This record gives sequence, structure tokens and C-alpha cells, in this order.
Amino acid sequence: MKKAILLFILFLCCVATMSSAQPARQIKGSVIDKASRKPLEFINVLVMGLGRGGVTDAEGNFAISDVPPGIYRLQASAVGYKTVVTPEYIVSNKDLHAEIEMEENLTELEGVTVTASPFRRDLESPVGLRIIGLQEIEKSPGANRDISRIVQSYPGVAFSPAGYRNDLIVRGGSPSENRFYLDGVEIPNINHFSTQGASGGPVGIINADHIREVNFYTGAFPTDKGNALSSVLDFKLRDGDMERNSLKATLGASEVSLASNGHLGKKTSYLVSVRQSYLQFLFDMLGLPFLPTFTDAQFKIKTRFNANNELTVLGLGGIDNMKLNTRLDDEKSEYILSYLPKIQQQTATLGAVYRHYAGAHVQTIVVSHSYLNNRNTKYLGNDESNPANLTLRLRSTEQETKFRVENLSTFGPWKINVGMNLDYSQYSNTTFQRVYIAGGQTFDYHTYLNMVRWGLFATAGYSTSDERFSASIGVRTDANNYSSKMRGMASQLSPRLSLSYRLTDGLYLSGNAGLYYQLPPYTALGFKDNDGQLVNKQLQYMSVSQQSLGLSWRTSSTFELSAEGFYKQYDKIPFSIVDGIPLACKGDDYGVIGNEALTATAQGRSYGVEILLRWLVAKKLNLASSLTIFKSEYRNNKKSEYIASAWDNRYIFNASGTYNFPRHWSLGMKISCIGGAPYTPYDVEKSSLVTAWNAQGRPYYDYSQYNTGRLPAFGQLDLRVDKTYYLKRCMLGFYIDLQNVTVSKFRQPDILMSTGVIENPSAPVSEQRYKMKYITQKSGTLLPTLGITFEY
Repeated sequence: MKKAILLFILFLCCVATMSSAQPARQIKGSVIDKASRKPLEFINVLVMGLGRGGVTDAEGNFAISDVPPGIYRLQASAVGYKTVVTPEYIVSNKDLHAEIEMEENLTELEGVTVTASPFRRDLESPVGLRIIGLQEIEKSPGANRDISRIVQSYPGVAFSPAGYRNDLIVRGGSPSENRFYLDGVEIPNINHFSTQGASGGPVGIINADHIREVNFYTGAFPTDKGNALSSVLDFKLRDGDMERNSLKATLGASEVSLASNGHLGKKTSYLVSVRQSYLQFLFDMLGLPFLPTFTDAQFKIKTRFNANNELTVLGLGGIDNMKLNTRLDDEKSEYILSYLPKIQQQTATLGAVYRHYAGAHVQTIVVSHSYLNNRNTKYLGNDESNPANLTLRLRSTEQETKFRVENLSTFGPWKINVGMNLDYSQYSNTTFQRVYIAGGQTFDYHTYLNMVRWGLFATAGYSTSDERFSASIGVRTDANNYSSKMRGMASQLSPRLSLSYRLTDGLYLSGNAGLYYQLPPYTALGFKDNDGQLVNKQLQYMSVSQQSLGLSWRTSSTFELSAEGFYKQYDKIPFSIVDGIPLACKGDDYGVIGNEALTATAQGRSYGVEILLRWLVAKKLNLASSLTIFKSEYRNNKKSEYIASAWDNRYIFNASGTYNFPRHWSLGMKISCIGGAPYTPYDVEKSSLVTAWNAQGRPYYDYSQYNTGRLPAFGQLDLRVDKTYYLKRCMLGFYIDLQNVTVSKFRQPDILMSTGVIENPSAPVSEQRYKMKYITQKSGTLLPTLGITFEY
């Protein structure tokens, strides 16, 4: 605590001694017709919250001078066109260039009614959609610009107070039920050191410098984004600057990064960044038993051949290496070191998006390839000198080649989107693993799986001219050649319907109902026994039937209060034969899930209410508060009783806000509270067996008492202070982020652990037992971070 206070005082002293000029910038850009791609004249463009604007000329260009540095949205309006509010832009060390597309309002006869709001509504997803802007990404307290942590402030999203992980747990679903897109290209995960078969990890892989905004769907998923049961994160990336090249260096919470932004000729722009972590030093300083290091790179190149054709090529890659901190000798570290493997991962995605604008029709072609190489190694007692100590050696790769084509057409108030996808997947796994089943067993197998997947989708949406009523109906279907149960497209028919109606000015009633499917993880589909036979051929597509109903009240363009109720009914969920629990209740730890014998018999349900309040005042305030009350339950089969799932926290509360003071100071604060999750007592009898403990290096749970206990609730307070200096040609920013200022402690059940001493050494090997002990498990510390950003 004293170190954090000293760091905070040092931060204030350093920034206070510096002086800065306040240069004014210019916002330039162009406005075009979305359908014809032609420039628009006499369009009023306003900088929201600043009271300054401009009008486009005959070539559609505009210029707004004397704009102080900051984060802004632009509003474009004109008679005969729908008013547009853009995503947020950063005006920093250079002039800003923005491009705005506008849709013609065919039914408007005279005048124009400005109903602009940053709380945009979506025809296909009137509920379950949150749009995350730059203000939240750049300055969210406790998040350190990591999008996986930022979304934890939103309704329905749980967080884990027990560890340094970014597991995305949405509306009572598991971390494996989410999908991620980068400018339309699907990426397999968004975290370094991701859990294979799930999605979590300690730190995000996407550089926040590239992000324009994020569409976060917790329901009402678009038909072109399949294979998700809980959420979809759709990242919209910035375009490179077509007028000037620039460099940006950032020293963050866990890494140092270097990014460049600019153009290559008159038609091509680029973004590129490289990051190198020093997370291992932070974790070593905190006394954690694992030391992760990572390197990642990201790029985007966009070429506009002409007004009607453009091509975007993007790539994302990461190299991860997690070593064990065997120098630690405290009991808790000793326990974690007894089971945690060394992890090495390489992940990469390369994709291209071609878009053709043909009047009322837009054709899009997406091609991509993703690669994951995951290696886990574990030795008993971390002693690698003796090959007989090997308990786990996993060498696994996943590759996906994807092709998607779609056409979006606009016919007056109607929007129709149709498309198809064709994917080719390859999965290989060579595993040696000691497990304890009926006295002990070793899995030693190699598997190779290749699969062709295909899908069709279509959506039709309608909105009245005054936007009082809107409706969207869609259908999707998927299939593959893994088994006869998955080959028929009719078996995975996925219909959905969305409706929205404005009851009175600013008050909307909206709802959605849909049936969604997701393929089980490759780790489960490719699992083999020692005879080389696929064990889980009877698995089917997992499904969830989801219904949502919500009220949204907007008293102005800057204030929104909404409430949504949801109900999710799961079916055909893989069920662990060995552990006797659904696979969906796993995935919140490092390693691999799904590589075991499973049946498709488990079911689940999750239901609750979400309340969200948002208040945005341009250049001043960004305030959000949310409360979620819910239940998440699973059962082994149709005849079993429902019991609490691993994600049944019952309630989640968040309140966060950032206030911008004069001279580019800002203060952010976040309060987070979450109910206690269920837990399962240990099976002391089984865990004490020498052969059982040596197989996995950690105690076994008594699944006959699955989730009969409940952990205490947890809450914490995070603070963040930012100060930015804008000089003539550069920007220099400082921030200090203090996580868990209250030093809240999270108490978990005492850990059952082997002492390494055999109580009955004269007994047969299969009956020998370790003398066991209990370790107090309590976590929670103040985590200060000082960040520096320089842009030229």
C-alpha cells in the first residue's frame, strides 16, 4: 500500500512540473451517399459537445478548425438524409480525417428532425447489443485498455476475483460459448495463453490502438455470425491516416508497444503494431508461481481501388511462453506449482475482406486462415531430470480456413442480407497423460481430424419511416461431415425474430427470440482412446433457445436507462463421464478442456434481469452503472434435477465513470461487486491416494456434492488518473491505474494438499496414501500500474 501511495505521489509530481501548450487541430473529411458512393454537398457536420461545425462543398469535403485535442463524435445532417452520429474519434497530435456515409431518407418530404444519439439502435439486434467507444477503451479504470476486462463492466458479464484471468462469462454461460470478429474476420480467441477448448487467458491479444469501437452482443446474434451461444464481440478497427504517417509508443500495465499509422500511396492506408510483454516481472514481483511472457503483432492494410471497390487485408499473431516460478517456497505457490503445466502457444490469423458497392447492393467476400499451436508439459514435482516423472505432454494444433460471401440489399424500408460460408478445419493432438480412473490409467494417443463445415444464412429487416417500429426475421443453418448426426442441415435450423416499438418519445419496447447452435470443441471431437478410436462420435451441435425482452428510455441524446429480461434453455451439452458434470462448467483455468469421454445428454438454463444506466456528456463525463440478477443451472440429463452451475453468481453490480477536468486531466473510478460462486467440496479419500495425487498434482472434487457450497461475495474499487500533454507535433500521456484500492480479500475454501509423506509405506502401491494438509486460500492485493504514451 505504501509503495502504491509513493508511486501515486511521484506520478503527480512528475506531470505537475511539466508545462504544455494547447494547440488547436483541424477535423477534415468527406461525406458520401452510402448507396451511390457519390460525394454529398451542403451536409452540416457538427462536432458534438463543442458547438463547432462545417458544411460540405461540391466535392463532399468539409473542414472544421480550432478543435482542441480530445475524443469526439461527429454528427452529419441534411434535408432528405438520415442524421448520422459517427463512432468516436481521437484528435491528438495531428489533424483528423474522417469519412462519413449517409443514407437517403426516401419518405421525408420537408424539413429534417435531428434525433441523433450515441446510443445507436440496430435493426437485427434491438436487445442484447452494447456499443463500446474509444472513451471507455482508453480510460476504463482497472482495465488497462484490455477489452476483455472492459466488457466486464457491462450487464450480464461476470468476473473472477480469484485470479488474473480474462474469462468471458456472459449471462450464466461458459467461457467457451463466445465468438470474436475483427473487421468481419473471425479470430479463434482474443487472449494470450488461452484455454484450448474455451477462451480465457491473463491478457488480451488485440492492441487497443487499432480499435475504433466494439459491438458486444449478449443475445440476438446476427445471422452472419454463427457458432455462438453466449456472446459475440465484433471489433471495428480504425483506418490508417491518408494524409500523414505517425508513430506511437506505449508503456502499459503488462507490455511495451510500438505502433505506426499512415498511408502507402494515394489509395492504401495501413496500421501496424508490435508488443513485447514484461508481464513476467510483474507476476514475479507479486509472488505468483507462473511467469508468462508474450510477443504479438497486428496489421491492417486497406486499399480503395475506386469508389465502389475496396480490399482489406489484416493479420494478428502471438507467441506465448509460460514458465513456472519454482523459486517460490510458500505453501500456496507450492500447490499451484504441483499441477500447473508449462505452456507454450503460437496463434495467428490472416484474413482478407473484399467489398463491392453496387448501388443498393453491397457484396462482401471474406477469406481467412487461423492457426493455433498449443504445447503443455508437466513433470511430477517439476523434476524434469527423470523421464518417469512425466505426467502430461500435449502437442496440439488447430487450423481453420474460412470462406464467407454475402449480399446486403436495401429496398426502401427493407434490408435483406443473404450469404453462405464454407470452412475447412484441421485438428491434431499427440497426448501422453496420466489420469486416475479405477486405480490409474495412462492416455497415450495421436489423433488427426479434418472436417468440412458449411452454412447458409438470411435476414430480412423492416423499419417504418419514422423508426417507430422495426422488425427483423432471420434464419441460419449449419452442418459438417464429422458424423451423420451433424450432416443434416435441417437438424441445426436456427430461426430468430426481433421486434422493436417506440411507445412514446424516447421509450422503446424491444424483444428477440432465437435458437442458436454451436459445434463442440475440437478437443472433444478429436479425442481418442488408446486403441485409436474416436470416443465422442455421438456428440451433436450444442443448442440454446434464448428469449429477451427489454425497455429502453432515453430522456435525451446523452442519457439512457434500460432493463432487459432474458431466458436461455440449453440442450445437447457435452457431459463428462468421468467427473459427472457438464463440460460447460469447466474452462476457467489454464490448460485444455474437452479431451475426455463425453455424452451429449446435459441440459441447462439461465435467466435473469439486467439494468443499465448510461450518461454521456461530450468532453466531460462518461458514466455507466449496471445490475444483473440471475440464476444459472445445469442438469446431467432430462431426468435429473437442476443444480447451480459453476457460473451461478446470482448478482453482479458495476458502477464506473470518468470525468474530464480542464487542462486534459481525467479521473476514473469503478466499483465492482459480484455474488459468491458455488463450489464443490474435495474428495479427501480419493485425493490422498498416492497414485491419484501423482496423476494430476491437485485434489479431486467430490462430484456427488457438486456445487453444494457457496463462496462469499466480493467487491473492489479501482481508480485511474490520466494527464495528457499535446505539443506542436507530438502527444505525451501519463496514467496511473490502481486496482483494488480497498485491498479487498477474497476467501476461498482451504486447499487440500499432499505433504509428500506417505502414511502407510508398507501397503500395496495402489493403497498407499499421502498425509494431507490444508492451506488457507485468500487473495486480494493492491495492484498499481504506471503507463506512458508517446505519439509523434
